[in-house]
Amino acid sequence: MSFLISDAMAEGAPAAQQGDPITSLLFFGGFILIFYFILIRPQQKRAKEHQKMVAALSKGDEVVTNGGLLGKVTEVGDDYVSIELADNVVVHLQKQAIASVLPKGTLKTITKNK
Repeated sequence: MSFLISDAMAEGAPAAQQGDPITSLLFFGGFILIFYFILIRPQQKRAKEHQKMVAALSKGDEVVTNGGLLGKVTEVGDDYVSIELADNVVVHLQKQAIASVLPKGTLKTITKNK
């Protein structure tokens, strides 16, 4: 039956080429550097800025919470702040729940527009 099917003869397989290990290390190192400068470093910078902002909170600051609530800081503790959202409405939050500090007078301009 060999006349219908040609016999498959294995040819010598080419030797596997091995890359230069220095090139591989440089590529891997470059990848780590790009990852650091694009992802890790900006996140660390934002975290430091947020810690400075939280440490600088004082009575009378107008703030926005992570939940979107606007209010004026009435009391500042070590870990917690009291925020007045409206007349006689005070909530107690962790300092880390403050998203940003607004410029003075922002709450008055927002309530005027309603």
